[in-house]
Amino acid sequence: MAMTAGDKHGAYPFAGIVGMADLKLALLLNAVSPAIGGVLVRGEKGTAKSTMVRGLAALLPPVPVVPGCPYSCDPAVPEPLCPAGPHNDVSSELRPVTLAELPVGATEDRLTGSLDIERVLTAGTTAFQPGLLAAAHRGVLYVDEVNLLHDHLVDLLLDAAALGVNYVEREGVSVRHASRFLLVGTMNPEEGELRPQLLDRFGLTVQVTASQDPAERAEVVRRRLAFEADPAAFAGRFAADTAALARQVVAARAWLPRVDLPDAALRQICAVCGAFGVDGMRADLVTARTAIALAAWHGRDVVTEEDIRVAARLALPHRRRRDPFDAPGLDEQALDEALRETSPVNPGDPVNPGDPGKPSDPEGPEDPEDPTDPSGPDGGQRGDPDPAASSAPSAPPPSQPAEVPPSAPVPPAAPFRARLLTVPGVGEGAPGRRSAARGPFGRTVGARVPQSRPFALHLPATIRAAALRRSGTPLVRPVPADLREAIREGREGNLVLFAVDASGSMAARQRMRAVKGAVLSLLLDAYQRRDKVGLVTFRGAGAELALPPTSSVEAAARRLASLATGGRTPLAAGLAKAARVLAAERLRDPRRRALLVVVTDGRATCGSDADLTRAAAMLAGVASVVVDCEASIVRLGLAERLAVQLRGSLLHLDDVEAGPGLAGVARQLTRGRVA
Repeated sequence: MAMTAGDKHGAYPFAGIVGMADLKLALLLNAVSPAIGGVLVRGEKGTAKSTMVRGLAALLPPVPVVPGCPYSCDPAVPEPLCPAGPHNDVSSELRPVTLAELPVGATEDRLTGSLDIERVLTAGTTAFQPGLLAAAHRGVLYVDEVNLLHDHLVDLLLDAAALGVNYVEREGVSVRHASRFLLVGTMNPEEGELRPQLLDRFGLTVQVTASQDPAERAEVVRRRLAFEADPAAFAGRFAADTAALARQVVAARAWLPRVDLPDAALRQICAVCGAFGVDGMRADLVTARTAIALAAWHGRDVVTEEDIRVAARLALPHRRRRDPFDAPGLDEQALDEALRETSPVNPGDPVNPGDPGKPSDPEGPEDPEDPTDPSGPDGGQRGDPDPAASSAPSAPPPSQPAEVPPSAPVPPAAPFRARLLTVPGVGEGAPGRRSAARGPFGRTVGARVPQSRPFALHLPATIRAAALRRSGTPLVRPVPADLREAIREGREGNLVLFAVDASGSMAARQRMRAVKGAVLSLLLDAYQRRDKVGLVTFRGAGAELALPPTSSVEAAARRLASLATGGRTPLAAGLAKAARVLAAERLRDPRRRALLVVVTDGRATCGSDADLTRAAAMLAGVASVVVDCEASIVRLGLAERLAVQLRGSLLHLDDVEAGPGLAGVARQLTRGRVA
């Protein structure tokens, strides 16, 4: 969806947002220098992430465009390869900045544009239908819940953001057009993380959390109620501050080319990036661009050490992830130490001696709320990592002392590459990398009448339908009714629900450590395959849902690490709880197929055989895998009996790890059973 930012009554004013100084600064710096690469906003729900982005779009000055050009070409420098061009001797008109919003369910055609099939068939001319990348040119592209967007689409929009050009090569169409925009993505880490390689493509990242100060929270509520009661009056209340910020953005853009980045400052930037062990050179480039933009924002001629410090605090946290369970973050004490070690002068001075040249900004605000103030009213968010996420395991923890009680949480063993477990058959769920599915991606396996617009054209089937209808005429002339959509088979993400036995029979510390390591490895596999995960545990008198189904495998890893053991084994209660969870999820997301992984030794010391039979019957039709954790020399085969009751597959704990020795198991499981 694309909209202009001209409706001042529809957008909450940027200057009226309370706190969140880091986020305001990151957005404004990108408005000054879009080459920084955009902003990724990480935060819990209800922290005004979307409100801030929409307020920024309304803050930006209008842009001159070629009248009628769907690609928003600049009349002063028209694009020579504009598909709507050439633009020669054209007039100019001012247009408010466009805010293009990419929904989570968008297709590749909606993002990049596609061939206008119906116009081709009805008018006989090749026509290109622009997508959101065209609508966002010289504006703002906003992606809410970017972590839920398919990786393929994230790659496309980040490539366009980095290159400033959108290339479309498909269905006989070859189009390129300019696509330079301010990219902003928001995400709730509780719903899953972005891949580290995709995180790196965002220029800056900011972690936002709700303030715990009662006075500040009251002010947030007070302003929101005032806005809802009279949007126009509320916008007028902050009109002066908004106009001042807009003037400062324009002044900083003009000042940007005058800012000098001395060699000493550049060496310090590279030394800081190297000290934090970031991969590649993108971190160095983004930090340098951000420091230059920050100097321009303050009207300085030379980058200072404080500019570098603030830039590194915004540009480096999300580039330090090594393990998928690592939370993005930056140790500010380590940052200060790295700056001290590489600083040739006193902190706060220009890194290269000389006249700092700090001109006054005649257009700037006299005393606005300074979004660059690191100690602003946001209560000290400064890009700190999520404290809850910071406990996610990233390396095998050391063994616990022997005196720790057996019921205390046992740390997991080192994770390993787990074997692939899949759901049999072909689904139609969310794109992922686990089980076979039909969707917008993958190889073409057939054709059908189009189910929606736009769609991927199956040209041979379209021609065949037109040929069958031609009624003896020598020429085949397709009409819209002849169109056929390509059916593609790829992979989907599933709901992987773990039912973990945490009873006394599993409480041997080394065995439970191995069990947790195996489940952690399967969680890592689920992360890589874009699955939702859930965790049911059973011990003592019953079962509990330790983690409702979520896309955040980090949360599952945290719950697993803190899982205590001991007590009786209510196996039937655990299976019944898993069945109820899966039934509820089936109502919420009927297209996502489930895979149940039961981790147990099969012993049931609580409940009757009849209870176990009834619980297994509740799971009829659910693809299941039983991981046998029995460790005794004489095996009782109870887990194998459970696998038969669930009509699932059996894996011994040692077989969870992928390796050449599993080839026989893989061949067996590909013959219609869970792989």
